[in-house]
Amino acid sequence: MLPRQHKGDFVKKYLDGLAKTKMFSGISPPEIEEILGCSKAWVTEYAKNDLIIEEGVHIYNFGIILSGKAHSIKWDASGKTVIVAFLGKGSEIGVLLAANPEYEASVYIEAKSDVSVLFIPYRYLISYCPKACQKHEKLLRNYIHIVSEKALDLHERINCLMKPTLRSKIVTYLLRVSREQKSKSISIPFNRGSMAEYLNVDRSALSRELSKMKKEGLIDYHKNSFMIINLPAP
Repeated sequence: MLPRQHKGDFVKKYLDGLAKTKMFSGISPPEIEEILGCSKAWVTEYAKNDLIIEEGVHIYNFGIILSGKAHSIKWDASGKTVIVAFLGKGSEIGVLLAANPEYEASVYIEAKSDVSVLFIPYRYLISYCPKACQKHEKLLRNYIHIVSEKALDLHERINCLMKPTLRSKIVTYLLRVSREQKSKSISIPFNRGSMAEYLNVDRSALSRELSKMKKEGLIDYHKNSFMIINLPAP
């Protein structure tokens, strides 16, 4: 089934949720509705396993996931899948690419469930607002802040992948999530298979190493919930 696009009143049910996203931080639901109307934004619905963005395409619109889950993925030369990022409700997509439309997308974004995405044309963001309205200015500031966060996230991701051992990759990732969630009791968005893909390691080796770390009293875990007990810096 092809993705379905919706405009106008269909977006209204998402206004309260959008007000809680980073992109619309500090912007009220009525102001968001006005922005979406002026920008000619639209919502596209995708079924599970649909590709939201394909590698090699040019991106002119940035998006916000309204519902559902997706993964940003890349395949290496051997056909192995590497998860670049986990995307859920409120996650932004295409932010860096929309600002640089001459570049082609280097990853795929695949729906892992039914997904709804709000798309806003980048040209609206950088266009002159004749009303000089604060909401447009806030949206642009929020966008720049998100671009900065994306760059830092990429740095963290590279730092994790460059660690020389499986254990150091695990420790780096878990400590990062702990900092983000501000707790030693954390929840990760992956099952073991997806975690192995994210860390670019063998799934069986990952399970064995996690079991060793648990026996050594470094961590405790159940499924995707982890308790950090005594993790040394990687």
